[in-house]
Amino acid sequence: MHATHDPAAEAAATIGFDDFLKVDIRVGTIIEALPFPEARKPAYRLLIDFGPVIGVKKSSAQITARYTIAELPGRQVAAVVNFPPRQIGKVMSEVLTLGFPDAEGEVVLIEPNRAVPNGGRLF
Repeated sequence: MHATHDPAAEAAATIGFDDFLKVDIRVGTIIEALPFPEARKPAYRLLIDFGPVIGVKKSSAQITARYTIAELPGRQVAAVVNFPPRQIGKVMSEVLTLGFPDAEGEVVLIEPNRAVPNGGRLF
């Protein structure tokens, strides 16, 4: 899914601003986190509220190394909301929850450092 996690990798090819605008990245609040034992790699099933326009969406996130289920509800996260849904085991993942790899290659979620309205678009 990812080109590389290597921080020393060269930047991807240049794209136009119109290409960037095609990727709809929104903020939402995790309202529920559940175990996902059927996943091939350790993951959680998330329900994320993106506000009244986008609504509540499902996501599978490989974030078990750095987060517990108990600490996820109420946390705001960034996600791509306009990819087509993708079947992950028994779950239809509707959004791609975003994060960066830490020094050990584990996912650290992207989240605003202050509360913002659900559904806000990254610009």
